[in-house]
Amino acid sequence: TRGYSMPTLHHKDHTAVGCQASVATKYMETDDIVDLDWENLGFGLVDTDFMYMAKCGPDGNFSNGEILPFGPIALSPSAGVLNYGQGLFEGLKAYRKTDGYILLFRPEENAVRMKNGSDRMCMPAPSVEQFVDAVKQTVLANKRWVPPTGKGSLYIRPLLIGSGAILGLAPAPEYTFLIYVSPVGNYFKEGLAPINLIIEDNFHRAAPGGTGGVKTIGNYASV
Repeated sequence: TRGYSMPTLHHKDHTAVGCQASVATKYMETDDIVDLDWENLGFGLVDTDFMYMAKCGPDGNFSNGEILPFGPIALSPSAGVLNYGQGLFEGLKAYRKTDGYILLFRPEENAVRMKNGSDRMCMPAPSVEQFVDAVKQTVLANKRWVPPTGKGSLYIRPLLIGSGAILGLAPAPEYTFLIYVSPVGNYFKEGLAPINLIIEDNFHRAAPGGTGGVKTIGNYASV
């Protein structure tokens, strides 16, 4: 195992929402390679080695995040996310280049979208800097799961959930920021191909004042 130090991140400053995030700067990379059928990799969940977790309590600060073994998490039956759907998620990918380097596609934009969604959902959010830092930590910890060039990508799923216990309809007293990953093939089996789209000008996809404009978990339940 090798430890990697990450240089200071430089991003446009965004106003923090509720909680200020602490930033970890050490990453761990494993050297072995996963024995996987990369030629027939579909778009489904494959359990990997590690996940990232940070918590935000009533003091208004996210903890220093940590890399943990991937697995179940403990939640109270009265957690805000379970009872009232107070949660957001993001989705982005890491790609392996032919020279072995791993690329991320504008993760800071996913961080900004999560912060915007947290405003609507009455939630704190990690800073852009912590979000990007956490994504890098998680990818490097699971580097052996990044598919070879042209064989797919490593799907990255950040989650922000109201993990604190609450009975009444109100913001949760605690929040958890999680990231897990899974190697995936192409979403469409035929690869990049044209698709048919409908332009709708009579109905709102996201009604003003609603939650359709943010990536909250409840928007996807009916699908």
